[in-house]
Amino acid sequence: MDRRKFFRLLGAGSVLALFKARAQTAPWDEETFAPMKTLGAPLSEYGQRSPFEEGVVRYISPNLRTRHSGADFAPLEKLEGVITPNGLHFERHHGGVPQVDPAKYRLVIHGMVERPLVFTLEDLKRFPSVTRTYFIECAGNGQNGYRNPPDPNLTATRSRGLASNASWTGVPLALLLKEAGVKPEAKWLIPEGMDAAAYTRSLPLEKAMEDVLVAYAQNGEALRPEQGYPVRLVVPGWEGSIQVKWLRRILVTDLPAMAKDETSEYTDVMADGKVWAFTWIMDPESIITYPSGLQQIKPGFHEIRGLAWSGYGRITKVEISFDEGKTWRQATLEPPVERYAFVRFKMPWYWDGKEVVLWSRAWDEKGNTQPTREEFFKKWGKNNRYHYNAIQAWRILSDGRVVNGDRPLGQQAFGPVGGCGGEVFDG
Repeated sequence: MDRRKFFRLLGAGSVLALFKARAQTAPWDEETFAPMKTLGAPLSEYGQRSPFEEGVVRYISPNLRTRHSGADFAPLEKLEGVITPNGLHFERHHGGVPQVDPAKYRLVIHGMVERPLVFTLEDLKRFPSVTRTYFIECAGNGQNGYRNPPDPNLTATRSRGLASNASWTGVPLALLLKEAGVKPEAKWLIPEGMDAAAYTRSLPLEKAMEDVLVAYAQNGEALRPEQGYPVRLVVPGWEGSIQVKWLRRILVTDLPAMAKDETSEYTDVMADGKVWAFTWIMDPESIITYPSGLQQIKPGFHEIRGLAWSGYGRITKVEISFDEGKTWRQATLEPPVERYAFVRFKMPWYWDGKEVVLWSRAWDEKGNTQPTREEFFKKWGKNNRYHYNAIQAWRILSDGRVVNGDRPLGQQAFGPVGGCGGEVFDG
């Protein structure tokens, strides 16, 4: 039901009683009004967040092989709206974050082109620019789902935090390729980064001519170094591993490179033992961020909130189940609903204090949806690491604790709220 109908049914008296109870317990003391008794901070050249928000940070697994070749997770359950702040956008890199001088930056396009070209950053900014909102998701997002048995202390961050959503500004790659004059026999691009790993992937020319951006700005300002400053690729809907950061050159060719990171890595093991290469498109995902893992709630009114996205296009609906998939109710999608972008979904809910399991599943404009964990492993191998998009279940216990609900009822072995299992990131 929508919010207005919910509150009509709940009754104005109940709502007023709720707020009255909160007002009576509010700590109205001298410290509450202390900020009004002195002048505040002066103007600053670059804004900072409140010191009271210092706990809203990215999560770095304690078990990473090395911070120079690893990832950190966006704190999904602590964010609002759909835009991920630049300082909280998830990170993934293979050889550390290089410091690239924009004055010395060059982008080379060569190979099967009529006119090999070299662009400075200023050259790129002279081209007609576009701004688009797109999610970027690591292929290894959700890999905690492959754990057997599942980790009961999973959080929304550790479940799906290797995904973020931002407003990207740059030049359509198609414009630069047209300037260079791509030869008819060309079919592939081999972009390479300026990091210590010289990170390289293969990108089909067809996708490049469709919607790929050569981006130099994120959420209204220059890219952050960990996001590829000064220039990166943004490939809408495709796995993050192909969206090369610190972009230094693009080789136009007729064959894929079959580089290390598309042979030994970023390939997928299927249930029948076959290994698939070039599984670029990210399947539909959704995650309830409130209530979610390791949070604590009380009986009464709550607004279920979460995020959904798909590499196949727009999210058309998100459904929520309170009985492990037997029945579903449709959530409200908060506009705007854009292609290849996060959408926020919401549903009013009254919790009666009894144990319950919450599921969410997203549907996209191509008719794709999320499988259950059991359905997922009918297709994908349990020794795989990538493209996990099975339904994330949250189990709310009778004491209000929220835990990972991917185990059948009666088979939980829950740790304390605030505990955290480790994981080795291989995405």
